[in-house]
Amino acid sequence: MNFPIAFFSPGPLEIAIIGGIAVLLFGKRLPEVGRSLGKGIVEFKKGIRGIEDELDTASSGGSQVSHKSPEPDYEEATAPKFEPPTSEPKDEPVTQ
Repeated sequence: MNFPIAFFSPGPLEIAIIGGIAVLLFGKRLPEVGRSLGKGIVEFKKGIRGIEDELDTASSGGSQVSHKSPEPDYEEATAPKFEPPTSEPKDEPVTQ
């Protein structure tokens, strides 16, 4: 019997309870704990990416494979330069 993973996801009440417990346990240190947890996740992803790169180079016969995104082929949009008028505006009747 296969259950979808979303079947066991926590609802809003469970998330609030988990958040309350986290505040009680960590208090003022909660931002520091979150920051260190985020850094740990980033380091884990870097490690996984390094392993993937090693596997790619080993399976391709030693040629280097890069996961860097290519440079865009377009130039960055710039706003036109505003130049103030050099003469006084002329009074022209508006026609419709």
